[in-house]
Amino acid sequence: MNAKNVKEEVTDKYSLRGRVFHRLREDILSGKYQEHEELREVTIGEELGVSRTPVREAFRQLELEGLIQIIPNKGAYVVGITDEDVRDIYIIRSRLEGLAARWATLHISDEQLEELEENVYLAKFHAEKGHLEQMFDLDNRFHEIIYEACNSKMLEHQLKDYHQYVLRIRKRTLSSAARGPKSNLEHEAILEAIKAGDADRAEELAHQHLINAYKNMVENGLIRLSDDDKRL
Repeated sequence: MNAKNVKEEVTDKYSLRGRVFHRLREDILSGKYQEHEELREVTIGEELGVSRTPVREAFRQLELEGLIQIIPNKGAYVVGITDEDVRDIYIIRSRLEGLAARWATLHISDEQLEELEENVYLAKFHAEKGHLEQMFDLDNRFHEIIYEACNSKMLEHQLKDYHQYVLRIRKRTLSSAARGPKSNLEHEAILEAIKAGDADRAEELAHQHLINAYKNMVENGLIRLSDDDKRL
């Protein structure tokens, strides 16, 4: 994605079609609409207080992203994110997150580093208390700080999109009694590598962190893939 496309997408978020698109995408990814459910232009238009035109335009963009399928003379149906999509997203993210951690090591500000340290401290506290919502929010923010610190709008934009795509399943895996504390330890190790200025280690740890999260999903039956999957 080039700079022109990123600028257009940011601007588009504030257009009527853009607002409808982002709202519908968020609703699909959060699970409000279920797989194979029909999306009706009139109903959604009434719910959002808009005409059918921006809803129809948003549908076309959602189809380009693979989140819905428009069947001529029938309607628009939710496709959502498949198990195979989750696998691909995590494998791609693992590489990009590693790159983000490497670049963050080189560019992170004192303020961002301080926030990252506070994030890890608070995550430990809430893990001990079993506060799942706070853990989830802190996990999100940990990754966002690294995206912002990597000093690349292109990489930050791409990673935030992928992060959003797997929002619902991430929330489920972090509620695992074992995964939450392990994730916190992995975050702490990434933080220490960044503080030490060790870009190679930060990259490897961030990459492995995503692979571990993916394997945890498979082990806990949150996603089901064929036994002969060789992508990892």
